[in-house]
Amino acid sequence: MAKARSYKLLCPIARALDRIGDRWTLLILRDLHAGPMRFGALQKGLPGIAANLLTDRLNKLVADGLVSKEESYALTPLGERTLDVLFELAVLGSVFEPEGEVVKPGNLRTVVTTLLAASRRAELGDMALRVGLVVDGEIMQLDVADGAVRASYGAHEAPDVVLTTGYEDLLAVSEGDLPMEVFVGTRAEVQVCTPGAEGALAQMMGAVMAVLHVAD
Repeated sequence: MAKARSYKLLCPIARALDRIGDRWTLLILRDLHAGPMRFGALQKGLPGIAANLLTDRLNKLVADGLVSKEESYALTPLGERTLDVLFELAVLGSVFEPEGEVVKPGNLRTVVTTLLAASRRAELGDMALRVGLVVDGEIMQLDVADGAVRASYGAHEAPDVVLTTGYEDLLAVSEGDLPMEVFVGTRAEVQVCTPGAEGALAQMMGAVMAVLHVAD
């Protein structure tokens, strides 16, 4: 593993950037917040990263105690603490327009990570709801129960309601560029599996969008 450059500053922000400030590192952490991944899946989800560079970044994350490696790469408890950093970057990033040719992520695990972070900040009370998401054909799930929020990528497990939509539409409504009523009315399909779940879904979406639009 190549020796990374360090700011060599006492400042805790600089010390954090020494660990996660390299190119691609935060995006690797972003994808791992949606669940453990093998090397090939990580590389496929990050168009443009070379295998040797991904190896270097993963080795450093493991060495710094942010990621563990067994059969797959997974976040450690310390690595899980980067979720709020990623959320604040997502909110800040929504202020800026994309530059140059737009390239979609290799997968949409970013949706899971952002919704997980926003849902944990939202006022959801004692809600119990299991939401299946299908975004551009990719399957994910958000579970709320007992005051805790969990998210996963790749499968549904007995959802109460399934929301199907496109990534660009979801991005538009989350960034405040598409009104919620238009999104629900024309850009999303809702399948109710548990009677009454649509009301809880509307409550959750309202609370989550309020968090996401905090920078508006």
